[in-house]
Amino acid sequence: MVCLRAVCFSLSFTIAVARIGTTTAVELPDASKITPVKILEVPHYCEGVVFDHAGNGFLSEGDRVVQFSPDGKSSTWATTGGPNGHKVLADGTHLVCDPSKHAVLHLAADGKPLEPAATQFDGKPLRGPNDLSLDTANSGFYFTDPAESDEKNSDGMVHYVDSAGKVQLVDKGLAYPNGIALVPGGKLLYVGESKQNRVLVYDIVAPGKVANRRVLIDLPAKDPAAGQIDNQPDGMCLDSAGNLYVAHYGMKQVQVISPDGKILARYPAGNVTTSNVAFGGPNMDQLFVTGGLGAYPSAGGLFRLDLGVKGLVVLPEKKK
Repeated sequence: MVCLRAVCFSLSFTIAVARIGTTTAVELPDASKITPVKILEVPHYCEGVVFDHAGNGFLSEGDRVVQFSPDGKSSTWATTGGPNGHKVLADGTHLVCDPSKHAVLHLAADGKPLEPAATQFDGKPLRGPNDLSLDTANSGFYFTDPAESDEKNSDGMVHYVDSAGKVQLVDKGLAYPNGIALVPGGKLLYVGESKQNRVLVYDIVAPGKVANRRVLIDLPAKDPAAGQIDNQPDGMCLDSAGNLYVAHYGMKQVQVISPDGKILARYPAGNVTTSNVAFGGPNMDQLFVTGGLGAYPSAGGLFRLDLGVKGLVVLPEKKK
């Protein structure tokens, strides 16, 4: 049981699909055989896709979190102001990054607000939390806070919230740190640096402490002739073999990156401004993709890619 600012919630879980040293290779389908299936269209650009223990889906759109079903039915689950990255905890409550609130919010299973999980660092309000990754083995989580950083103003940060609710600095000096993913076993951390169009990787030496920041991969640049309007890595997730799936904003693609930094596949995303990805479905082998249907601002879309590839189970085991 973890207490963050007097709000207690459990992060304990079991990863059922993959662990360091026991992962098995997966066969990726040819990109030409993958057609994105539109599940849902919403009025605004969307991101932060995630699933709960019952298989209900959630995405962030405008000022609200939308709950959706596989057949495309949807409803407003919570209105928070400006939600973004989202994870579900073992007790059924939710963590939601919300830059409009300068906080990582903690919401009950019915969407009602609880005491926030993180609101400040070093005595100052958080600037704009973007996305997060659970460190369930140590009852904490990592999150990115890019604020308004870019290649000319590289003051983006990565933080860690420990089991006591203390917010620690993991790294700084980044050009819009965005998507983030912790590798099972807790030895490596991936961070997408949007304004440099690359993915960074860190060695984790202790919970919330990293070393040896390096570039995992410089991602492909946009091709205007192909209708690509930008090239920024956004949200990310992992499959059971440890491959990294990166929503590539403006590229109309999801890039699949091997642990040694090679592009294994480039899948059509459905959206133009691809924003986030998560595995789901009855067999955990469908990739769900959020973003904008056109250049920002535009309507948003949720698409499903039937890859037949087992995703890494990151949903904490439900408390009995």
